[in-house]
Amino acid sequence: MFLTIAAHAQNLPTGAPDDVGLSSVRLKRISALMKEYVDQRKLAGIVAMVARRGKVAYRESYGMMDIEAQIPMQFDAIFRIASMTKPIVSVAAMMLYEEGRFQLDDPVSKFIPEFKGLQVYGAGTVEDHTYVALKRQMTIQDLFRHTSGLTYGSSDTPVDSMYLAVNIFDPQGNLSDMIKKLSNIPLLYQPGERWHYSASTDVLGYLIEVISGESLDEFLSHRIFEPLAMRDTGFYVLEDKIDRFTTAYGTSEDGLRVVDAPAASRFSRKPTFFSGGGGLVSTTLDYMRFAQMLLNNGALDGTRLLSPKTVQLMTINHVPVHALPIRFGVPSFEYFVRGYGFGLGVRVLQDIAESGNLGSKGTYGWAGKWCTYLWIDPEEELIGLLMAQFQRPAYYPFDKEFHTLMYQSIIE
Repeated sequence: MFLTIAAHAQNLPTGAPDDVGLSSVRLKRISALMKEYVDQRKLAGIVAMVARRGKVAYRESYGMMDIEAQIPMQFDAIFRIASMTKPIVSVAAMMLYEEGRFQLDDPVSKFIPEFKGLQVYGAGTVEDHTYVALKRQMTIQDLFRHTSGLTYGSSDTPVDSMYLAVNIFDPQGNLSDMIKKLSNIPLLYQPGERWHYSASTDVLGYLIEVISGESLDEFLSHRIFEPLAMRDTGFYVLEDKIDRFTTAYGTSEDGLRVVDAPAASRFSRKPTFFSGGGGLVSTTLDYMRFAQMLLNNGALDGTRLLSPKTVQLMTINHVPVHALPIRFGVPSFEYFVRGYGFGLGVRVLQDIAESGNLGSKGTYGWAGKWCTYLWIDPEEELIGLLMAQFQRPAYYPFDKEFHTLMYQSIIE
């Protein structure tokens, strides 16, 4: 048995692996692999978690939260979840959708008038370029599925350079400041023409603020985190919890170097910029509760956030055929979207053979740049959750290996 009492702390049902159709012997292969990554100083610390049929059947921690201070990894360790913020913010937006506050085909400019005059980049440089008129308005569905025409500031294009020049994600600013800056920069491409990973979910976060009349942190807190008892999830780490905040590492000659220490981290103080695309911290316990709510078609422990039909809508592919296959444009990340489409805030597995890995059609989830990963497989009633804190998520294939070892443990 791999569980400890910590798994019960927030009412997560637990079960022996063999009782939920998993092999306890085969699950040990996960432990061996993760221990190897830690022992070879490739990763400082890891928490891995597998749930099936509504019960947590595997949960292990490996290595250190902080190598320098010699603090072992804990089950309640707090992680920077980066882009795993996106599924949470997407759920929040769909709660407003269920209230009839917007339709997916509504133009974004209906709620964000600054976007009415957007144009599309044509050709040229940052300083001297041409524009192309919009063929159609950006829709709210485009924001969910990353077909908005926005970019992220991380690609090699003049538009990305414009994002960097004005510091789109200025931590000293707020979401309204971001919108003002974006409204003066052309779109990279026509809305709906192709999939391009972008600041779309950050704009969606601002949309939540406009429609709800609340700040994004307040809305998430009382509509999702409190109802789901996600007590350690938010946009920063409270002072009395900082001892549970993990150190983030990058590469060095001996394997690891500190790139974000807890005490000096921007996550150690309340921000003014609430990034819907990547601003949250959380724990595996908290995020498993969120994931189980989705697998349960919108409800957990008697609390319903979404209807089953809404979850179904979110977790089917929404990317038009002409925009498939989805691609990051970065070779080291292509494995992560190969064989997938994209729904409303999550990637969705369409072609198992093309993905080159075990799985079921319709499996969905997402990941974060600090090496946090989520898989939800409705067909197998399976959830996989993996969290580390390493700066380069595609540097090691440990997420793919965990994915394989999770599935090979299924015996019925």
